[in-house]
Amino acid sequence: MSELREAAMNSKAWPFEEARRVLKRLNGKTPEKGYVLFQTGYGPSGLPHIGTFGEVARTTMVRRAFEALSDIPTKLICFSDDMDGFRKVPGNLPNQEMLAEDLNLPLTKVRDPFGTHEGFAQHNNAR
Repeated sequence: MSELREAAMNSKAWPFEEARRVLKRLNGKTPEKGYVLFQTGYGPSGLPHIGTFGEVARTTMVRRAFEALSDIPTKLICFSDDMDGFRKVPGNLPNQEMLAEDLNLPLTKVRDPFGTHEGFAQHNNAR
């Protein structure tokens, strides 16, 4: 066993604790599909912020810990929950009146207040 794997097996850091739980559920075996799928997502309802980063960072940390513990291949899917309803107009955006007209629409249907993309969700996903 490599030094890294041994350290990973004994680490008390939460990503390693979670990764060991995943590995235990798999009984240490590669799933039929040939990999372990890690998923994360975020809502593109505003400009990116630390919470958006955190959603992806936490899943990536557990995935990397899992890879240190095991030779089982992994994949990561990050999705944008752009069908969420547009519940509130963020105060830091231009075209407030236009955005207010789009309240309660799915984010994919909200117009881009910057005028650079097809819609608000597309604008935020591009950032």
